[in-house]
Amino acid sequence: MSQRWTLLLLGLLAPSFSFASQSFENTAIVRTVELGGSLVHVTTTYAVKALEAGSSVYTIALEQQQKERTSWAEAKIKGQSNALELQDLGYDEESNTYLYDVHLPKALGTDASINLVFETVETHATYAWPPTARQEDEQKLKYNTSLFIISPYHTAVQRTKFKAPSNRVVAWSTPENLDAFTLENPVTKSGATITYGPYSNISPSANAAFIGAYQSTIGIHYFYDYPVLAISEYKRAAEISHWGANLNIEDEIHLRNAGPKLKGQFSRLAHQTQSFYQKSSPHVLSSMNLHLPAGISNAYFLDLNGNVSTSHLRSTPSVARNAKAPHYSLFEMKPRYPIMGGWNYSFTLGWDSPLADSGSWDAKAQKYVVAVPVMTLFPSTVIDNAELKIVLPEGATDVDVITPFPASVAAISNHVTYLDTTGRPTLNFYYKTLTDKHNQVVYVTYKVPFSAHLKKPLAVATAFMGLFTLALAGRRVNLSLHRKL
Repeated sequence: MSQRWTLLLLGLLAPSFSFASQSFENTAIVRTVELGGSLVHVTTTYAVKALEAGSSVYTIALEQQQKERTSWAEAKIKGQSNALELQDLGYDEESNTYLYDVHLPKALGTDASINLVFETVETHATYAWPPTARQEDEQKLKYNTSLFIISPYHTAVQRTKFKAPSNRVVAWSTPENLDAFTLENPVTKSGATITYGPYSNISPSANAAFIGAYQSTIGIHYFYDYPVLAISEYKRAAEISHWGANLNIEDEIHLRNAGPKLKGQFSRLAHQTQSFYQKSSPHVLSSMNLHLPAGISNAYFLDLNGNVSTSHLRSTPSVARNAKAPHYSLFEMKPRYPIMGGWNYSFTLGWDSPLADSGSWDAKAQKYVVAVPVMTLFPSTVIDNAELKIVLPEGATDVDVITPFPASVAAISNHVTYLDTTGRPTLNFYYKTLTDKHNQVVYVTYKVPFSAHLKKPLAVATAFMGLFTLALAGRRVNLSLHRKL
């Protein structure tokens, strides 16, 4: 017990500069981990009490492994939909952690309380165990994380809940030497939920002393009945055409089955038999349903061998933008062959949609506004590297962009295609580790002068006049070898 009080004193005397000016206490922390495949959703609720007046910035700490896995983070007040300002402070040497500052909507008075919800999405946090599986085997995954939820503030009580996809959990860790925090069973299981805690009276833990003395790694081993998918490369080209009143979308996708690698040889007969009895292995991808925009046409699905005729599109007509119920076209994608664990599949998916469904005219700013989706949502799939290319009409000027989240790299280039003269301005965005939370839109505003609209018909007219002139000139040229007498 004396060692614990020593660590508490160290935690209070050596706080990081970023949270030294505020004083809070965590009356309770509850972390809920939704176990999955390529994506793991983590929701942490902090019941916070201010110990001094004017406290308006709350600091959240993550350990290195958690930070490396996190591709998306958001903080809200419990029960509210608006996200709070979240500032990533990066690595803090004093606490040996990565820090986020959450700016509260208003300063709290002494003993005032608030519930903060910090939500993150972790990518590639699970792994197949065993790492190989036969064609008829089931699929089991493992997930490891830290036992304690670290925080720069004193915590009265905390617990962590792991929610598995089903009741079939193979095994879970049982932590030891927790007498200083609990006298009860340190871990319990109820159905598909495994709970660690409650653990009480935890000193400020965002410091090397606490982490070295008490922090440990816990793991969950569970069955997962769906393919574990990842997209290594994703390239989207969105071309805006005013002459055709059309928005063309084309996606180049390199899909990978990140589940257990196939052990032995693939048997087409065994696969057909499993499909007939509807007992296909969970780690085999045979088909996938994708939600595409309503009102699309001319959809195509190509792979390296050409058109994949096994796919099917159920298109719905365009709807008003303020429609309350979601409307979408259902694309039933069936690859040319089943994608086993460790296998790759590269394909191209494209379609046309009316420009009026995503574009409008801003009369006040005298500019066009077009909303371009960043990606097509692939359920429970992480996109490791993504590129979004937005091709504007030829002659577009005064281009402005509103992005839902920052890109790793952003650039502008010139794209020249058929019947173009000077080329089209092109916006290029590059992203890392996109998840379902990144399925948002980029808003592009621009102007197109009247003279720019005339470029294409003038180019066509010039081309026809040139051909006509060449034809007239060609009729007057004598190409015969001997002059007629």
